[in-house]
Amino acid sequence: MTKKERAAAVTELLKATYPDATCALHYTHDYELLFATRLSAQCTDARVNIVTETLFRQFPTLESYAAATEGEIAEAIKTCGLFRTKARDLKNCAIMLLAEFDGRVPDNMDDLLRLPGVGRKTANLVLGDIFGQPAVVADTHCIRLSNRLGFVKNQKDPVKVETALRRLLDPKESSDFCHRLVLHGRECCTARSPKCENCALGTVCPSYPAAKK
Repeated sequence: MTKKERAAAVTELLKATYPDATCALHYTHDYELLFATRLSAQCTDARVNIVTETLFRQFPTLESYAAATEGEIAEAIKTCGLFRTKARDLKNCAIMLLAEFDGRVPDNMDDLLRLPGVGRKTANLVLGDIFGQPAVVADTHCIRLSNRLGFVKNQKDPVKVETALRRLLDPKESSDFCHRLVLHGRECCTARSPKCENCALGTVCPSYPAAKK
């Protein structure tokens, strides 16, 4: 089985196991997904959702972020970790969106990467979930499972993992594929003590214990 054939098989198995491929972060407006993803750095999605439930009420518009002090935003997100840096990025991002993009999140990688605090992970998530574009979100789950599934070998660089997956995946499936990898990484293929005996991918996974016999 080639890597591309394995990627296609994994895609179908994940679709059957996790038919609902959705982002775990809660948001209503496009910029809220951008901000929630920025907050998720070194923080769990569950914690981010708790924080943003209050944050999005306190700052209901981009204008409200732009007008707030960094201290006010930091106070609202202080349980997220790195909150001072994240507060600065949220405020400056809101200012830039209003000044240069008419208050709308841009729909292309180059412009997204110009926004304060936005890297390829965040940009890909926005492009896939907001704009329905082919996207590969190379987060920790994606990187770990891509190595275990043999799509890459001993590779921790998110850009290199993203590049490898773009070559292997059907572009129409790539965004949902990454959401499903997150679900599978949390429920089964965990960083420590993966539950291989219950894995839906066992028939095609080169790291499955039976494959080592």
